[in-house]
Amino acid sequence: MARYVDIHPDNPQERLLQQVVDALREDALIAYPTDSGYALGCRIGNREGRDRILRIRGLDDRHHFTLVCKDFSQLGHLVHIDNAAFRAIRAATPGPFTFILPATPEVPRRLLHPKKRTVGVRIPDHTVVHALLDLLGEPLLSSTLILPGETEPRTLGWDVKEELDHVVDVVIEAGETPAEPTTVVDWSDGAPEVMRQGAGDASRFVTQVG
Repeated sequence: MARYVDIHPDNPQERLLQQVVDALREDALIAYPTDSGYALGCRIGNREGRDRILRIRGLDDRHHFTLVCKDFSQLGHLVHIDNAAFRAIRAATPGPFTFILPATPEVPRRLLHPKKRTVGVRIPDHTVVHALLDLLGEPLLSSTLILPGETEPRTLGWDVKEELDHVVDVVIEAGETPAEPTTVVDWSDGAPEVMRQGAGDASRFVTQVG
């Protein structure tokens, strides 16, 4: 059964965050709230965690994983960003955007798109996630919690616990989250291409294409 951790959405208790961090360092798979619904997450080095995410979501190896970062500095170590992308992405973060970019050598090959050698990165605008990442000290390997046959992410901790009780290790509760997934912008070819319109305002990237 998954451990259910109820964390205050505005003033996260460090004691409870530490419990989640300890579990992550022991290769736990967590379900956690973000600014665009629930997500599944584990440490980047957790090989089995990656495979568990794929199984839960019914995805194959071509899935673009996302590295959830606490700030732009951390993000910049994981992907190659040119000047135009740098300015636009910095202006849009933190927020409900996922950016697909060429990965640096710091990202394990097993996490990259098999042909493009790209990875998703994002900085969510969510107090609990920021506090968790700060305590963990590294990005989370993550994927939006959209189950097979569904089109929107789960938004309630108790619902996630009920549905995934035996396939995840920890469920964080921190109040209801928005139901829209992130807006996904592929910037791997030097210009932004909106791959999925979600919670974020994509117009700033659409206008740059012209």
